[in-house]
Amino acid sequence: MGTASRQLLLGLALIVSPIVSPAVSMAADLNCHGPTNVEDFRYSWHIRGGLSWLAGFLFPTSGVGNLKTTYPMPGENAIDCELLITTNAGRSGGFFVYESQIEASGGKTLMTYHGYSWGSKSRKEKTIFDYVKRLARMHKETSSGIEDRVKPLPTQQMRDMLTAIHYLRENATRINGPLSTVIYSDGREYEVVFRPIEKRTFTIEKRNVEALGFEIVDGPGGRRWPGGVRVWISNDARRIPFRIEIRQSMASLELDLKSVESCAFMQARLE
Repeated sequence: MGTASRQLLLGLALIVSPIVSPAVSMAADLNCHGPTNVEDFRYSWHIRGGLSWLAGFLFPTSGVGNLKTTYPMPGENAIDCELLITTNAGRSGGFFVYESQIEASGGKTLMTYHGYSWGSKSRKEKTIFDYVKRLARMHKETSSGIEDRVKPLPTQQMRDMLTAIHYLRENATRINGPLSTVIYSDGREYEVVFRPIEKRTFTIEKRNVEALGFEIVDGPGGRRWPGGVRVWISNDARRIPFRIEIRQSMASLELDLKSVESCAFMQARLE
């Protein structure tokens, strides 16, 4: 798989979010069924743009996505999240998966993992963050072998892909201008900028819901982040990511919400 294709797949990681937010709107009652500690969103996805025809030779250009977040039960302090991207045939047609474990009380990323299997190509990479010893412990498996590494944690505040979306959802109504941060992805750190963009309106349960728009773009200084993301988040207590666009130089992957299977967003916050 080429570098551009792998970067596009890695960009999927930016979609997930395990956040909670205050219950401030009656609209939050919509679709908030299922287990009180589980949030489950279903998406359809498509690849658009000039290189979409080329992507079709490497991996599918459309399919389904499942974003699942499990909030901690009493006595626990970790939020577990998973984003699974597949073809319409499920895992048998290939998949991309991204997982993260986040400290519920402080928001630190405790573990990040991504893996994929498309055709003859596969990859798994997991990083555990040791904040006591200030180390990142990495384990990677590819078709060419296994690699284990240990590196120092950055001194500046760091977010992985999931934590970035976490922050946007939790602080959506308070982000009024550019905000710099550091993203950890694929064993590297990138300086990026969060900033608000235009609002949009989406329909769910036959009701129109306003959504706040944000984008994550490469920031000044440091190594260049090879990607860009736009996300629209419902302007209510659920903070539902209605639409996500992961952009590369010649193509983009677009995810559109199809259903909310369970919505623990408000309930988890109250817990």
